[in-house]
Order: sequence, then C-alpha cells, then structure tokens
Amino acid sequence: MRPKLSKNLLRTKTLEARVNAIEHEMIKLKAQDVGLSIAELTRRSVLLKPLPKRLSKITLATYRELVRIGSNINQLTRATNTAIKMGLRPPADSEQLKQLQELLQKIGRELSQIETEITDDDDIDDDIDDDSDSEDWE
Repeated sequence: MRPKLSKNLLRTKTLEARVNAIEHEMIKLKAQDVGLSIAELTRRSVLLKPLPKRLSKITLATYRELVRIGSNINQLTRATNTAIKMGLRPPADSEQLKQLQELLQKIGRELSQIETEITDDDDIDDDIDDDSDSEDWE
C-alpha cells in the first residue's frame, strides 16, 4: 500500500491554462518524448526542475541489448555457482563473469553520459547506400 503524503505535499490545487490544438499536441508530444505525463512535465517546467534527457533510438536499443547480455551473464553466473556447490565443473570462470558484469555496468553508466545529436526523427538507414563502393567502408 502506498504511504500517505503529508498535507503539505498532497496536490490539491489545480492550475488551468488555455492552449490551442497545435500547442496541446506539441505539449503532449514533448511529454511523451521525455516519458512524463503532461501534468508532471508542466510542474517540472514551471518549477524549473530539470527534465530527463531524451534518448535516441540507438541509445534505447543499446540499453536493451545491454540488459539482454546482462541477463545471459546472470544466468551463466547462477549455473556456475550451482555447479560449484554440487562439486561439478563450472561452465564458466566466476571471476571472469564478475568482470563482465562490472564492465556492462560501466558501459551502461558511460552510455547514460553520452549526449547524442541523433533524435528519433533521424532515419539512420537513409544514410546507408546499398550500392556504394566498398572503398567507402575502408
């Protein structure tokens, strides 16, 4: 169950602002882009709280892939620990698995620090020409 907020923190007041249809759509899209509700976006903007960084499709895909890799490493770590407890030969070196997990965490932290110029509107596939000469790739 959710803890109750103190009376000072409870949001009981409503603000109203009139916007036209285009402005409303722009606000709605901006809120979606940063993963916030319109109300939370408005509160943060008005109260000068920082907005979360918008992540590009590449960054999101990279995070997803890191999570998949981390999940595989966790499964391998679990199997290794089980094998050791049972007196069997482990499928992997537990020290190397630990190093891999630390490396993945470091990559994730560094990825979160990258400021990217690529946005969701950019179509990366358009930059690749299938008929291009191989010397372009050297």
